[in-house]
Amino acid sequence: MLKGWLTRLRLLLVSKPTDKSDNAGAKEQPRGHYLAATVIQDIRYSLRGFRRHSVFTFTIVATLMLGIGATAAVFSVVDRILFRPLPYANADRLVSVGMAHSLEPTGFMLGYFYYDWRRDQKPFEELTSENATTSECDLTETHPAQINCTSVEGNFLPTLGVSPVLGRNFLPDEDLPNRPKVALISYGLWLNRYGLDRGILNKTIDIDGSPIRVVGVLPKDFEMPRLQSADVLFPRATDEAEDRTSNGGLGGPRRAFARLKPGVSVQQAEAELQPLFRQALTRIPSDIRYDFHLSVRSLRDRQMQDVRLTAWVLLGAVLTVLLVACANVASLLMARGALRQRELAVRTSLGASRTRLARQSLTESAVLSLTGALTGCALAEGLLRIFLAIAPSSIPYLDKVQLDLRILCVTVFLSMLCGALFGLPSALQRPQDGILSSRSFTTVFHAHLRKWLVIMQIAASMVLLAGAVLLLRSFRNIEDQHLGMRADNSLSASITLGEHSYPTPESRLNFFHQLTTRLQFGPGVTSVSVSDSIPPEPDHFGSRLGEIVVAGRTTSTPVAAGVFASRLVSPGYFRTLDIPIIEGEGFRAQDMTASQHPIVISKRFASLLFPNENPLGQRIRLTYGTFPEPWYTVVGVAADVRNGGLTKEEVPEVYHLRRDMPADWERGGRWGKTSVVVVRSSLPPDQTARWIRSQVAALDATLPIDLATLQQRVSRLAAPARFQTLLVSFFALTGLVLALIGLYGVLAFLVAQRTQEIGVRLAVGADKGDIFALIMRSSLKLILSGAAVGMVAALATTRLLSSLLFGVGPHDPVTFGVATLALVLVAIVASLIPARAATSVNPIVALRCD
Repeated sequence: MLKGWLTRLRLLLVSKPTDKSDNAGAKEQPRGHYLAATVIQDIRYSLRGFRRHSVFTFTIVATLMLGIGATAAVFSVVDRILFRPLPYANADRLVSVGMAHSLEPTGFMLGYFYYDWRRDQKPFEELTSENATTSECDLTETHPAQINCTSVEGNFLPTLGVSPVLGRNFLPDEDLPNRPKVALISYGLWLNRYGLDRGILNKTIDIDGSPIRVVGVLPKDFEMPRLQSADVLFPRATDEAEDRTSNGGLGGPRRAFARLKPGVSVQQAEAELQPLFRQALTRIPSDIRYDFHLSVRSLRDRQMQDVRLTAWVLLGAVLTVLLVACANVASLLMARGALRQRELAVRTSLGASRTRLARQSLTESAVLSLTGALTGCALAEGLLRIFLAIAPSSIPYLDKVQLDLRILCVTVFLSMLCGALFGLPSALQRPQDGILSSRSFTTVFHAHLRKWLVIMQIAASMVLLAGAVLLLRSFRNIEDQHLGMRADNSLSASITLGEHSYPTPESRLNFFHQLTTRLQFGPGVTSVSVSDSIPPEPDHFGSRLGEIVVAGRTTSTPVAAGVFASRLVSPGYFRTLDIPIIEGEGFRAQDMTASQHPIVISKRFASLLFPNENPLGQRIRLTYGTFPEPWYTVVGVAADVRNGGLTKEEVPEVYHLRRDMPADWERGGRWGKTSVVVVRSSLPPDQTARWIRSQVAALDATLPIDLATLQQRVSRLAAPARFQTLLVSFFALTGLVLALIGLYGVLAFLVAQRTQEIGVRLAVGADKGDIFALIMRSSLKLILSGAAVGMVAALATTRLLSSLLFGVGPHDPVTFGVATLALVLVAIVASLIPARAATSVNPIVALRCD
């Protein structure tokens, strides 16, 4: 049927006019001039008609502006996440590869098998790696600054398909140990620090007190595969033989990336690597092999895995709003077309061809859609600013989001497509015989089509409402949950110490000891503590429960599966965060110099390891890597806290004194350098912040500091849920308003079409209540039909939100009940206006003939 309509439309538009009125003057000018003149005439006629019906025009343009503007704004945010190519050559062939397990779900490589894989693999053109962590470095030239540094293999940039914008890549000889140090710097560092001076090439700069020669500058749009910040790249400069044997054969941890050979899929590459993976497993203890699996996935999937579902949800929601808007516009145009039947019949009787009438209809639709696109782009700019203001920093590429030419072209194309679609019914409509003798006219087909459009709008609104209510309830559950600690009246200061200025654990411990001593005498300060991280952020070190040894037990712990968290804290930690000690005691100041190694464990940790025993006084040995740890004595049991983020279940936790930093943590380079100082004070946060800044500057004025209240830290963790909830709720409200406008339009048109019938009913004795009930019955049929269809669609689609929900199921009956009730009640209220208008019809006027 649609194909037939399109064929008729094509024939209408390309056929030459045959009537005299359309041919007047056509013989005296070329066909192109004639078409241009008629199009201009159609545009002028459309503009005059829109000016005469300003309310109708405003409604159409506002509806399109809202639908297209919201779509353009959301598409700008999700474009780089879902569609825009990554800034690498043939980025679709780049993959992340390695082993993964519960402690390292993103995949990693170790020396003992990385070199075997690089030598024996077959599915990749190149395999390369970078350091597992990015470290903070001190730029120790004039005006010292702290920058981010990481080390990569010499073939890192060629594997990614990236070339320096200035200079060259690392040479093979520079990627070996004991060679003169060289580096590539980022474009941002080149711009901000050296003013794009091309003399930076081969210049020596001081990083962490060592002279480094700059051999190249990275491109402006370069980004690390893991999207982490990196101002300077060093060659890894490792010896393969040494790397295979160091650290018990584990070598240095790294993240590996590869370029697939042409025609090789991710699934094929994973299958071909299975023999190498099984061989690597033989070096892993048999009792934990079950937790390891091979991970090969596209680079885009690795980068966007946490936000991809959110992006699709937002895009789906805004496209649903656009669909409702288009249906609304189509319904309004069909109503206007029904009212213009007599006008079209008059023009036909005067000689206008069907081609000319169809062209006129499509011209009007094009003018409306183009106006909607232009105003929509203006609205999109404003909406985009709002979206970016409330968007969480975890969404990639936020700093690059803008309404660029690509987005604008998509917006205009989308609006013109919508204009063509909702202009088709009027363009293909033929004026009926006898219409000039009738007072009003409409086809049964168009009447049914308009009703189905309204049902579709209500159904779409039901889907959006159900999703919004689910996300709202989930967000409330996230905010209302008990964290196990107090977040009020506390200010946190995250401080990272540079390796050059603070090269040893002792120097770092001494700095924070001096800082806390200064801070505790501040005005209004009641407690001060230091930790490597603070809950509920999941930024802690983890290890396996199955590797714990309990003194006096002949067998290992019965809890073989699962992980536990470890945190380095100062003696005042539990008091500052107000974490209850439910058994024993917390750390004391004298424990910092005692010969014993006390630990505090969480309630969940105690219930897992000592379910039927008193945990106090128990001695355990923990394993954090290849370095042996001392025996620790349990001195206290603390209440459980949220330590896996706001939506994941908390894990058992062990608290160490900061002096007992495990050797493997220090080897990792991060632990002990970045610490969080928490100050509980009775003064306002801004006053406490000034005090903290002054004391940090008194010790080291070059240190960067990130200040935030604990409530702000918790709010940051809730930002993704807040962002998606606000946007989906906004789209649901927008869709509901548009659906109600469509419902009102259909009912108002129904009243206008049945004016004579209503007049007859009133004349033969029907009262106003009967007329009111007549219109409301028609309204309820549409509302309940749309709600029923929407309920089925919502049940099928909300299950896609499962991973975004917390404390509520995707088919929660309360949610669907609230959404349905709200939709029906609001729709009924919108139906009251045309229903009341029907009761005010004057029978004498309604029955008066033309």
